[in-house]
Amino acid sequence: MLKILAGRQFYLCLFLFGSIIGCSQNSVTRIIVGAEQTGEYFPLIADKNIAVVANQTSLIGEVHLVDSLYHAGFKISKVFSPEHGFRGKADAGQEIEDKIDLVTGLPVISLYGKNKKPQPADLENVDIVVFDIQDVGARFYTYISTMTYVMEACAENGVPMIVLDRPNPNGFYVDGPVLEKEYTSFVGLHPVPIVYGMTIGEYAEMVNGESWLKNGVKCKLTVIAVGNYRHSNFYELPVKPSPNLPNKYAVYLYPSLCLFEGTVVSVGRGTEYPFQVIGHPDFKTGSFVFTPKLIPGFATKPKYEGNRCYGQNLTSFADIMKELPKQLHLSWLIEYYKALNLNDSFFNEYFETLAGTATLRQQIEEGWSEDQIRETWQPGLEKFKQIRKKYLLYPDYE
Repeated sequence: MLKILAGRQFYLCLFLFGSIIGCSQNSVTRIIVGAEQTGEYFPLIADKNIAVVANQTSLIGEVHLVDSLYHAGFKISKVFSPEHGFRGKADAGQEIEDKIDLVTGLPVISLYGKNKKPQPADLENVDIVVFDIQDVGARFYTYISTMTYVMEACAENGVPMIVLDRPNPNGFYVDGPVLEKEYTSFVGLHPVPIVYGMTIGEYAEMVNGESWLKNGVKCKLTVIAVGNYRHSNFYELPVKPSPNLPNKYAVYLYPSLCLFEGTVVSVGRGTEYPFQVIGHPDFKTGSFVFTPKLIPGFATKPKYEGNRCYGQNLTSFADIMKELPKQLHLSWLIEYYKALNLNDSFFNEYFETLAGTATLRQQIEEGWSEDQIRETWQPGLEKFKQIRKKYLLYPDYE
């Protein structure tokens, strides 16, 4: 341990120790993310060539993990970046290119674009991979897919991997249809519901334990757990996890509203309220009006750019979600389908990919109620919950 604290590394550990002690005096229940548990993983990465999978959420206190480790003298050979990029400034779906990080001079290899999985050459001379990215707990949020491919590459190339765990802001419930195999994609790799109620570290353990990696390979995995976390916590993220999830309202509404991305309805991309509002030019009875516009890095091709959309602002609804049933909310989707009366043209081909099944679209088109639809999810959810239970690292929400 003395070796780890030597030289330039000492200031970082001293800063962290002081920060944690100071915070603990204010609150004994302060959540301590995995990246702050330096005593647990510093010994595992000392004197090793490290590759880090990170983005703008990868913080130790207020300092980026990569910047911290780099200036503390750890041997970082490269950084892998997910969707939205290493510093988190790219729009959803925007291809990320390899580059040199201007802050540290380190090479940054994109895992979103042409290549979503590290190649054997990328892991040459890498002794260990450190993964630290904030998830939001929805199946179609791509960071869990990136993690899966990194685990797979590590397993295939004999490189151990550390996941620095972080709380799941939507970890207080499990809901939605379980993904069917024929709808496997980068926005849904595994047979899990839309909301799976697990931290990214727990999810990694499940991927490994259930043999979901290609050819059943196993990653040599270490999860650095979060201190003082329970799944019942309503955790507000200190940094926005992606450009269009700017606040807690968007994060809480995202699992329900993302399904609208597979329809003609706008979710507010190109406004101040992405994933907090919904609307359409022909939904004239809507009480809220917004006009999407191009915003570089946030909304490069917003739906209905320059057109007035009529709909609803749901931020006040998100504010009371703690008091409501913990579940996905389908009522808005059903309401807009009926009101716009577009039949087959309401949905696009992306909807089934997001839902992970063709059944949900069929049920809505056939006029099923939200309660009737939810009832059909229960067998799949119960089966998943039994699997989930095996990998929980923290007290559950029930």
